[in-house]
Amino acid sequence: MERRRIYLMRHGAVAYFDGAGRPVAPDEVPLTDEGRAQADAACALLADADLDRVIASGLARARETAELAAPRHEVETWPELREIAGDRFASIPPDELEQAFVHAFHGIVPNDKRFLGGETIGELFDRVLPAVERLLADERWDTALVVAHGAVNRAILSYALLGERTFLGRLEQAPGCLNVLDVARGPSPEWIVRAVNIAPADPAHGATRLTQMEQYWREYVPEVEAGREPRVAP
Repeated sequence: MERRRIYLMRHGAVAYFDGAGRPVAPDEVPLTDEGRAQADAACALLADADLDRVIASGLARARETAELAAPRHEVETWPELREIAGDRFASIPPDELEQAFVHAFHGIVPNDKRFLGGETIGELFDRVLPAVERLLADERWDTALVVAHGAVNRAILSYALLGERTFLGRLEQAPGCLNVLDVARGPSPEWIVRAVNIAPADPAHGATRLTQMEQYWREYVPEVEAGREPRVAP
């Protein structure tokens, strides 16, 4: 059976606040020095991969990661792979905010659940899965690098594992991580999930035992206590 390969990557680390503590627009936030180092580590890991296509969501952090991880390739922009969108925190009762934030991706997340009051998991599947199908319908490539986001990657991995729109929230995605997926050619592609959440810059995941959402919450708690309203996309 002939299989093609997708390296599915999450963008590198970012900081959603500037040096003065002001929130940065999530769509514009760049990689930090750590994030660029993570992308460079992924570049080294992929040095022997013969990439035919490099695709990024179009958000700055994903495109920058793709350019560093695959510097000799043109990066295609696929807006439908953008991260799941939350609403402003003011839409969530203050006494529910921590629970909604920290547990946003716990367990099997229902399709009708909204991410921080914004987009639903079902709406995420509605735009991400057709993009995956469009990629697979193109027979001209053998190996692709796709740089996206934590929730987007979970949606793709969940679909590859189960073949249905079931969102497995516990598939943690560290900044700059790689997932390795093989998919058979043909009208009914069969997926093989070879590796999940490989962190090239920290392969033993020794830096933390927190989830990304837990880490983000720790960063934002001072902003909440100061009466400011942070905005975030994971």
